[in-house]
Amino acid sequence: MASNPANLWVLLGLGLAGILLMTRKLKKAMREDFGAFVEKLLLLPPPQPAPPKAPHPLTGLTFVVSDVFDIEGYVTGFGHPDWVRTHDTASRTSPVVSALVEGGATCIGKTVVDELAYSINGENKHYGTPNNPAAPACVPGGSCSGAAVAVAANLVDFSLGLDSVGGVRVPAGFCGIIGFRPSYGTIPLFEILPVSASLDTVGWFAKDPNVLRHVGHLLLQLPFGIQRHPRQIIISEDCFQLLKIPVDRIMQVVIKSTEKLFGRQVLRHENLEDILFSKIPSLKQFYDKKTNDQLRNSSIRLLANVLLLLHRYEFRCNHGEWINVEKPNLDHHISAQINDTLEITDKDIEICYSIRNEMRAAIDSLLKDDGILVIPTTAYLPPKLGAKEMFLEDYQISSYSLLSIASLSGCCQVTIPLGHYDKRPVSVSFIARHGGDRFLLDTVQNMYASLQEHVDMLAKSKLSPDAESLERNAEMAKEKGNQAFKDKQWQKAVSYYTEAIRLSGKNATYYSNRAAAYLELGSFIQAEADCTEAINLDKKNVKAYFRRGTAREMLGYYKEAIEDFKYALVLEPTNKRAALSAQRLRKVFR
Repeated sequence: MASNPANLWVLLGLGLAGILLMTRKLKKAMREDFGAFVEKLLLLPPPQPAPPKAPHPLTGLTFVVSDVFDIEGYVTGFGHPDWVRTHDTASRTSPVVSALVEGGATCIGKTVVDELAYSINGENKHYGTPNNPAAPACVPGGSCSGAAVAVAANLVDFSLGLDSVGGVRVPAGFCGIIGFRPSYGTIPLFEILPVSASLDTVGWFAKDPNVLRHVGHLLLQLPFGIQRHPRQIIISEDCFQLLKIPVDRIMQVVIKSTEKLFGRQVLRHENLEDILFSKIPSLKQFYDKKTNDQLRNSSIRLLANVLLLLHRYEFRCNHGEWINVEKPNLDHHISAQINDTLEITDKDIEICYSIRNEMRAAIDSLLKDDGILVIPTTAYLPPKLGAKEMFLEDYQISSYSLLSIASLSGCCQVTIPLGHYDKRPVSVSFIARHGGDRFLLDTVQNMYASLQEHVDMLAKSKLSPDAESLERNAEMAKEKGNQAFKDKQWQKAVSYYTEAIRLSGKNATYYSNRAAAYLELGSFIQAEADCTEAINLDKKNVKAYFRRGTAREMLGYYKEAIEDFKYALVLEPTNKRAALSAQRLRKVFR
């Protein structure tokens, strides 16, 4: 029996509609995770210890890891399907990942890296380029693009990456979040795919400086103690000359924040070129055909060349045999750079290692134990997707010139977001001497709120939104949060209070209320951070002191908790809950 043509058209139409619906669902799913994930998984923390022992320090936090960290039972993909095809599943989990899970955090997946974790651009033709939440039309930066995007999109609280020549610092800057590269050699690299042996460093991303610091203390095994303030903040004026946006856009924010917190006498301005030229004699051997004057005018650019040569040479030592045998389908730019290493001599590498040693001594001598060097993170704003400028010589040399300072010296560096320029994220970087990681983490925590405040002031001076309307909407969001709190819908309350803070970030009550919701959820780190922000905004906020004391008690910071309860009583002597809490802790920990 012949089919009715009309029915055939109906069936065809339904089929096309089904395909269209499925395509939309897939696109929606991709948008929801911003293309950050290679694989989703779940590593759960152990049960909490019984009181009076303190809970795990990272309780309630979630994280992801870049696809260079081994996780038992999964193939570590290295950003390339041919690598997955030719390698077995990992037999054990990287100790770095295990330490975070044992510290109370939950790992929910592995994220996209550039091909073989080689580039700083963030584009991957095999797994797709993760969508930059801070600038959707721009690259997210690499190599650890997915890890940065996951944090920027609020999919997790923090993430892990590998920084050799900028793999954490660049995507942090391009995605508008904080990225920390610790001192070289401070975190073991077991069960992590190597890129460049003398440059590789485990790094991490976060939006909250308190989370950044807590993760750092766990990974670096740092005890909590009295925070130190910088006695000198050195602005490298010649590094800022590489910047492709108005220099004052960043420099003035740092200067005003420093003056407010530490006083004008802390600030110094230096030309890093002069220091490098005088204290790194091996640079003269690197380009011995140039005259001294030419060398003096390009010592930072010479460091970019040193960094690239060392990176390519060590990468080929690690993976050249696999590339030669498997002949993977590599991006032609990456392939060309790897093949450039074939003519490198042992003498070249020997000079590079001498430069590394002299670099560390030079930076340590400049900064000592109490100094911070301020430089731009990158010379350029995040380029547009597929832009050719990423492969131009000036883009490459300018970018690696700035990145080479910490990579070659092995010093620690942090990327800090400073708002937007031309609708794209802007950042600044702080560098401390090798081994000064705790000091640098403390400095970020102390300065972060002030830096953001001056960014907001700068933005408001150029753009005046309807402040009254924002305040009205913020109050409405707060009231919704209060109702959700009464209904014991804690996560919903957090969302409403977060919206109120987004609309009006200088209201202490919003932070204090969100802290109360976080306490109910058992997210004590976030509660402590919100209370601290509330107290910074309003020194007489009794509830914030009491709630911070409660959070600190749960985190095991008993002395600090007692101080908070005592101060709450100073402000409000009739506060029975604060009095009982302080009395209870004094009996146990006197």
